[in-house]
Amino acid sequence: RATGLGAGMSEPEPQVVFRATSIVEADVVRALLEAQGMHVLLSAAGPQAIFPQSVSGLGEVRLAVCAGDAEKATLLIAEFKQQVSDQLIRIKDEFLALEETLGYQFVDQGLLEHALTHRSKAHEDVSGGVRDNESLEFLGDAVLGFVVAARLFLECPDWTEGQKSKAKAMIVSTVALAKFGENLGLGDHLMLGRGEEKTGGRRKHSLIANTFEAVIAAIYLDGGIGAAEAFLERCLRPQLDALRTEGLKSGVAVDHKSALQEFLQARDMGLPDYRLVAERGPEHRKMFETAVYAGERALARGNGRSKKEAEQKAAEQALRALGAEG
Repeated sequence: RATGLGAGMSEPEPQVVFRATSIVEADVVRALLEAQGMHVLLSAAGPQAIFPQSVSGLGEVRLAVCAGDAEKATLLIAEFKQQVSDQLIRIKDEFLALEETLGYQFVDQGLLEHALTHRSKAHEDVSGGVRDNESLEFLGDAVLGFVVAARLFLECPDWTEGQKSKAKAMIVSTVALAKFGENLGLGDHLMLGRGEEKTGGRRKHSLIANTFEAVIAAIYLDGGIGAAEAFLERCLRPQLDALRTEGLKSGVAVDHKSALQEFLQARDMGLPDYRLVAERGPEHRKMFETAVYAGERALARGNGRSKKEAEQKAAEQALRALGAEG
């Protein structure tokens, strides 16, 4: 019991400013308040119902702050709820159109939202509740590689391992994936931070290619490998058919960089050296020019919408200049 001058006096009780039945929701709001310098206390009241509805078993989760911060915290939470509500309505409308384009309807639309969220958007979120799509991109790359390898194994049984590898590399290249993503309009649906938005992120090939892989993973997690295979079948079938029927003859499946490296090494000319010569055009329609050298000998130049494409073009021109097969 307090004695002396402070007898009978005590600090004001912390005030509860938020209640939820989800620990995840409570963590997001707590991060929002703590980002504003508030000390937040979390407590959980055990469920009283005979059949509790809380998956976590915590019942009601409560967040409390000191009395002096209660009014500010309440206003922040109200603003946050409104922003989330507005965003969810917008996202839901956009997702309906995108799902129709993808040919797949998500059970958990949160997976699609996750797949479309670039790290620049996550970095700008003060609540800490937004996750970027990089982990999904990693998984999608693996699913894509598996599906393409399986298709080539089944549909091109007479091809050598090297031919299959070259065809697979061509199909899963950044240039190819960006084209698939552009055909689906993924750039228009990307969730970007303000800085990335201003620098033309919606048209960057690398971002669109990465998002395409993340969408593959989202479909896989939502509907299983069958759903992912069906989605990729719709996207990749024209290219798979072209490769299977005429790709190797026409050079579509040839990796010119690998071919040039093999050609030079077989003649003791060392490894090809690719040097970026110029970048032209606005950020969202940039063109790259690359020169390829053997030692200090300039072999050829190539242009492309990405550095990788420019290098492939330069290698192709070098092979022709050297009288090699492309």
